[in-house]
Amino acid sequence: MKKKHNINRRDFINGFALSLAAGGSLSPIEILANDKRRYPPALMGMRGSNPGSFEVAHALAWGGAKFDKPKIQTDNDYDLVVVGGGISGLSAAYFFRQRYGNDAKILILDNHDDFGGHARRNEFNVNGEELICYGGSQSIDTPSAYSSVSAKLLKDINIHTERFYEYYDQNFFDKNRLERGLYFSSDVYGKDIVAKDSLRRSIAKKDESIHKLIDSYPIKDDSKRALISLLSDKSDHLKEIKSQSKKIEFMRNTSYSNFLRSHLKMPDEVVGLYRDGIKGLWGVGWDALSTMEAYNYDMPGTHYFDFVVPDDDPSQNHITASEKSNDREEPYIFHFPDGNASIPRALVRELVPNSIPGETMEDLVKAKVDYDELDSSYSKVKIRLDSTVVNVQHTPDEKSVDVRYVKNGKVYRVRGNHVVMACYNNMLPYVCPEISEKQIQSLAYATKIPLVYISIAVRNWNAFHNLGFHSFNIPQSKLMHSFGMDFPVSMGGYNYTSKPNQPTVLHGTFVPADPDKGLSPKQQSIIGRRKLYEMNFQDFESLIYEQLDGSLGIGGFDIERDIAGITVNRWPHGYAWEYNDYSDPPEFNPYNGPHIEGRKQIGRISIANSDSSSYAYVDGAIDAADRAVNEQLKSQ
Repeated sequence: MKKKHNINRRDFINGFALSLAAGGSLSPIEILANDKRRYPPALMGMRGSNPGSFEVAHALAWGGAKFDKPKIQTDNDYDLVVVGGGISGLSAAYFFRQRYGNDAKILILDNHDDFGGHARRNEFNVNGEELICYGGSQSIDTPSAYSSVSAKLLKDINIHTERFYEYYDQNFFDKNRLERGLYFSSDVYGKDIVAKDSLRRSIAKKDESIHKLIDSYPIKDDSKRALISLLSDKSDHLKEIKSQSKKIEFMRNTSYSNFLRSHLKMPDEVVGLYRDGIKGLWGVGWDALSTMEAYNYDMPGTHYFDFVVPDDDPSQNHITASEKSNDREEPYIFHFPDGNASIPRALVRELVPNSIPGETMEDLVKAKVDYDELDSSYSKVKIRLDSTVVNVQHTPDEKSVDVRYVKNGKVYRVRGNHVVMACYNNMLPYVCPEISEKQIQSLAYATKIPLVYISIAVRNWNAFHNLGFHSFNIPQSKLMHSFGMDFPVSMGGYNYTSKPNQPTVLHGTFVPADPDKGLSPKQQSIIGRRKLYEMNFQDFESLIYEQLDGSLGIGGFDIERDIAGITVNRWPHGYAWEYNDYSDPPEFNPYNGPHIEGRKQIGRISIANSDSSSYAYVDGAIDAADRAVNEQLKSQ
C-alpha cells in the first residue's frame, strides 16, 4: 500500500490558491501583477502556460468573446509591435532594431508573466543553495547546421556554442557509474522494479548477461523470449516485398507498433515496452509513427532493411526529427543550466540593457532580471507581460496597424507602423480578422503538440547513486514517461552537483497522448491538450510522488524528506507541428507545405514563430523572425 504524503507545500502559485488568497475577488493574473515581489523563475506549482495566461485567449477562441475598442489610443505609436515574447518575437525585435536603427520604438506584448515563450527558466533554493534548470526548450541542437542568420544572431548576443565543450561534463555519468534504467510501475506490471534499459541494444543470441537482465523484467516468459529474439535478430523483415516503391510505401503507411505486432508477431507486452520511448521527440508514441521513422531512428527489427530511397523522392529534401537526433555530427551538449532560456535572456539584455546585468554568456547564468525595467517609460524597447492580444487590424488608411490587448481585465489599444505576430499560429484567425479564408485553412492544418516539463528539486541524489542509474524510461506510464538527473553543466560560477549528498534538480517529461486507439498524431494532440487543462497541480503532484516513490524508493529515496520543490511547466500548446510521413504527405517539409500559405504576409502584418517554419527548434524560430522583419522592411 502506498503512503499518503503530506509535504509542506510552499509552491502553490496556481489559480486556485491565488484566488483563495484574494478572497476570490481577483484573477490570478491580477494578483501576480499587483505583487511587486514576484520573480517568475522562482515561482513553483503550475507554471508554463500558467493560470492567468490563457483565459482571455480561450474566451476569444472558444467562447467568441468580444472586446470593445477603446475610443482613444492608450499608448504612443510604435515603429514595431511584436505579439509574443518568445525566442522568435524577441529575435524579431532585435533584427528590426538592428536594420531599422537604434532609435526604433518597439513594444513586445506577451500573455505570460515571464518572457521567453517555451524557453522557460526554473529556479529553486534548497538549503540556501541556488538550483537552476529548464522548464521548456532545452538545447541548441546541432549548431553547426544553423543558417548563417541564426548562427550570427547567437554570436551577436555573445553565445558561443564551442564553449560548451568545456562547460558540459560529458563523462559525468560514466565517472559515477550511472546508466539509463527502466522503471516498471506496479500499476502496470504488478510490482515496482528498476532494471538496466536494454531495449535498444543489439545482442548475440547466446549473451547470457542480457538474457539474465531481460529475465528480471516483469513480463511473461513468452514475451521475454520474443524480446531476446527481436534484439538478436539480423533478418531483413521486408525481403518478401520485392518492389522498392512498395517497400517504401509499406514503411510509411505502417506504424512501428503495428509492424512489431502484426509483421514480427511480437506480444503486446513487448510492443508496450517500446511504445512511449519516442514521445519526447515527436509528441506521440510508436503507435502513431511510421516504420520508416523507426528505421531512421534505428529501432529494433529495422536494422537490416535493404532498400534505397530514390533521389527524386520528396523526403530527400529534408531531415526528420529522428534523423537529426540519430545522425548528429555534434554531441548533444549545447545546453545552459536553464536550457534555452538563456537565449531570450541574452536578447532581452541587448534590447533592454538595464534589465539584466553583464555582457557574456557566462554571467547570464546567475544574473537576475529586473522585471520593473522591462516596461520602463524611458526605454525605446518595452516588454509588456501579462498582456493578451485580442485584435490586430490595419487602420482605415492601411498606413499602420491597431493592436488591442487585455491586461488585468482592461482593454488597451496601441498602434504600430509594423506588426510581427510571433504567437501561436492557431490564434491568428481569432486575432487577425483580415486573414483570408485560404490562409485560415492552411493555418488549421497543423496543431500544437502538448507536453509538460516537470522540474523537481531534491535534497540529494543518493538514491540514483545507490541504484546505479541517472535516469529512467517508464513504459506505459500514467504521467512521466521519462525522468532523471539534469544535464551536467557548470559555468558562470554555477556548479552542477558533484556528490550524491548534494541537492540537484530532476527533469521529467510528460506528453499526454492517447495511444493504441488508432488515432492520428493530431487527434491525440487535441485530446491531450484537453486533458492538460483538466489536470490541476495536485493531480500532477500525487502522480509525481507515486512515480518517485515506486522507482527511487528502492534506493532509499524518501518523498517527504528528499523533495524540496516541484514546478510543473504545462505547455498545452507546446512543440510546433513537424510533418511526418505517417500522417502527412512525404512532400511536406519545412520548405513545402500548408505552413507556407499560413505564414503569408498581410500588409503591415507578418508572421514569425516556429509554427511558421514547421520546425520545433531554436533556429526555426530565429529564421522565421528574420523572414518576417525582412518582409516588413521591404514594404515600409
